[in-house]
Amino acid sequence: MGFLTTLSGYFTPAFLVMSPILSYSDQALSMHRNKTSAGFSLDIPLIMLVASLLRIFYYPGAKYDLALLLQSIVAVGMQVILLKVALDHRPASSSRGGDAAVPFAKVHETHTQRPFNFWQWKSPKPYWQFLASLCVGLMACELLLAPVPWAYQPYSSMIGYIGLGVEAMLPVPQILTNYQLRSCKGFRVSVLVNWLAGDAMKLFWFFTSSSTIPWAFKLCGIFQSFCDSFLGVQYWMYGNAAPEVQEHELTSRIQELRADAFASSSGNVPRNPASGRRTSVLNAEKKT
Repeated sequence: MGFLTTLSGYFTPAFLVMSPILSYSDQALSMHRNKTSAGFSLDIPLIMLVASLLRIFYYPGAKYDLALLLQSIVAVGMQVILLKVALDHRPASSSRGGDAAVPFAKVHETHTQRPFNFWQWKSPKPYWQFLASLCVGLMACELLLAPVPWAYQPYSSMIGYIGLGVEAMLPVPQILTNYQLRSCKGFRVSVLVNWLAGDAMKLFWFFTSSSTIPWAFKLCGIFQSFCDSFLGVQYWMYGNAAPEVQEHELTSRIQELRADAFASSSGNVPRNPASGRRTSVLNAEKKT
């Protein structure tokens, strides 16, 4: 046990520092090669960037292990690259005409509308504006509250717990995306393997290290390991196959396409969307 603890004390911090690159470089390269980020949840860069920035500003008040601070700094750099690649290769939405002519294109549109379309913006510019505003806000709070110890310590603890809580929620958007599509296609297994390996080493190090590891790190690490394990179960269940098309949705869409094609070829107006009935051109002229 003593040997494992010593080995973990040297190896795990180095692995943690490099883990953002090991986990996400393959994902970024895959999206760049395939020219698409379909299947990859944009919420992952959002969660990691917010969590890592909060953890960086948590360090002056908590003075936790330096390896965890370096991990956060490396994570910010890697997630900025990942976000840039994902935004550059987003699939064209039907609202912009990108897949409007493709049958069943809307079947897999799983995103629900968010207030102010947060993190679902069409232009890349608002994503970078939000991140810049977050950095400026955290820096301003740091400068204003640091000279006031009675206010700074509660503030530091608050952003630490929020940051680690946000990071612990990292697998949740991908879990929801996989569940909605009944597929893990687009999510790299290399990311999952690195997450699971990182969880195992991280938890062992958290509970055996003699350096300062706040309980916030330990509790959030336990929760995240459960979520990552559930992602592994999803990969076993769904695999890397193409997303499913529900049978009733497929049948309904085929019937619509056939009806519209028949209406066009026979000189009739396509079905009235409200009634679901076809109206001939002659009947339409009589009504007018």
